[in-house]
Amino acid sequence: MKYLGACILFFLALACGERNLKKADIKDVVKEGQRWSAQKAWDWYDNEPWYLGANFNPSSSINQLEFWQEETFDPETIDRELKWSADLGMNLHRVYLHNLLWEQDSIGFLDRLEHYLGLAQKHKIKTMFVLLDDVWHPIPKPGIQPEPIPHLHNSGWVQSPGAEILGDSTRHHELESYIKGVIGHFANDKRVLVWDLYNEPDNVAGQPGRRELEVANKHIYSLILLKKVMRWAREVNPGQPLTTGIWKGNIDHWGTPDSLPPLDRYMLLNSDIISFHAYDGDVDNVKKKIAELQKYKRPLFCTEYLARGVGNTFETVLPILKENKIAAINWGFVSGKTNTIYPWKSWDSTFTAEPEIWHHDILRQDGTPYSIKETAFIKQLSGNPQ
Repeated sequence: MKYLGACILFFLALACGERNLKKADIKDVVKEGQRWSAQKAWDWYDNEPWYLGANFNPSSSINQLEFWQEETFDPETIDRELKWSADLGMNLHRVYLHNLLWEQDSIGFLDRLEHYLGLAQKHKIKTMFVLLDDVWHPIPKPGIQPEPIPHLHNSGWVQSPGAEILGDSTRHHELESYIKGVIGHFANDKRVLVWDLYNEPDNVAGQPGRRELEVANKHIYSLILLKKVMRWAREVNPGQPLTTGIWKGNIDHWGTPDSLPPLDRYMLLNSDIISFHAYDGDVDNVKKKIAELQKYKRPLFCTEYLARGVGNTFETVLPILKENKIAAINWGFVSGKTNTIYPWKSWDSTFTAEPEIWHHDILRQDGTPYSIKETAFIKQLSGNPQ
């Protein structure tokens, strides 16, 4: 009986389409009444500085698992690269975790999170942890991770929890101890600024050899799981705000939740602070996203941007975010095993050398910048020009 409600919801969705889920979403907003009020969110945010940072993954790690597993946890590299980010004036990093790390060794995992947070605190950098992720490889496996495929963007990044658990709603409960355990351990830790519960739910892997492994009707399963994760997080009731960022769809509708698909609406109506992704090459689209999301009258965090090849650069996007006191977190910091200096299209074309225009990332592994002019600009806006 414990999972009957979830199963009923799933079969109704399959039978009747998304219209039935829309009513359930609206109910859940009321049922999960622990969402921060807008006033509480502003009272919190008004006492915070403008946040600038990156999605941080050390250059020595190909993915979340290699980042955090005991055998490959690399505090020396982490400490060095955190110092470099602090030198640019960064004060916030968004950092991905994985449920398999909890299953592997929950105590050791928490110890390594403590170690990381200690290093980040030394450099005066706050952390936004990301707990789940629907992007890239659908079948994550613990242990030794694959070597990067040369010149290929994010060849080794893995989804969390991945298709096997996501696509079986009777297994979703396996994640409860992970969600509650990690959030509960750091629920009142000032080094953790925000909890990002689920990155890009319903992002479907389209690469050859991966699309066949994906969950059918993924948007339905992702919504079912997100609702459970939000409930578990609310039961912990941490001192930090919760969010899940909107990342796709018709941006003209972002500010009108009744016009949105159920999953997108649920993310926006249940987040304490509103987060979003902005890889748009047209800066007017970035401005449009901000204008639409400001209708929710909550603090805004841009948790992913920077795609130089399409015109999404620090010079074009960062001033807009700062002007509106929107936290600005670009993708990538030190170029390394993720190969994110290569564009997304590297999956469909052949690169044989470093691209002339880096897609993501800021520094090389020796700490020198991809663009001296660019890092000078970042320092100027961060207020750390030295």
